Amino acid sequence: MANQDIQGKPVVLIIDEINRGNVSAIFGELITLIEESKRAGRDEALEVILPYSKQKFSVPSNLYLIGTMNTADRSVEALDTALRRRFAFVEMMPKAELLGEIIIENINLQHVLSRINNRIKVLLDKDHQIGHAYLINVQSTRDLTHAFNNCIVPLLKEYFYRDEEKIALVLGPGFVEIENDNFSGDHFPDFERIRKPQYKPKLNVFEVPEENIIDALNQLIG
Repeated sequence: MANQDIQGKPVVLIIDEINRGNVSAIFGELITLIEESKRAGRDEALEVILPYSKQKFSVPSNLYLIGTMNTADRSVEALDTALRRRFAFVEMMPKAELLGEIIIENINLQHVLSRINNRIKVLLDKDHQIGHAYLINVQSTRDLTHAFNNCIVPLLKEYFYRDEEKIALVLGPGFVEIENDNFSGDHFPDFERIRKPQYKPKLNVFEVPEENIIDALNQLIG
């Protein structure tokens, strides 16, 4: 990089999920070199000697670093303070309005995603909202079924681990079934007790077949 024209066109380096690695170890001395005042051509420019090639190395001023991260990931909390000082943090929340033109059998996907995320914000927090990318390429009921059964529902199961009731509150009754206990009074002495109002039946969130996905989403939207 030291030999590049520092007045050249902007060069962008994107580091996906930057918080997943040991940031301090990955950047090393680069953590200082990426500072605006320490780049090549600046008044406080710095350079280092690379350990293997023994060549001089500096960071040009036309290099832009973009790091992405998921705020729902707990490792964000432990992000290196030195790195935080050197980056501007821009929040990129889901944009349900981008789905406004996608309508599958009278189901507007913007309304679906908005309803889901509003419920997640109440039950969890805003950082765990579902991204619009899961639905942006949906073109049919088959795509819609795949998006929910293979992407959205598994993600919600991770968010609300072993708490099917909250998943049911997010998705609505169309994605939930009540588990049958198959007990009778003869084989289960406390059967009448568990039938009292305070007894909560076990809920199961299940994969919705394609022929039922529209009905399930109609119930979700309400």
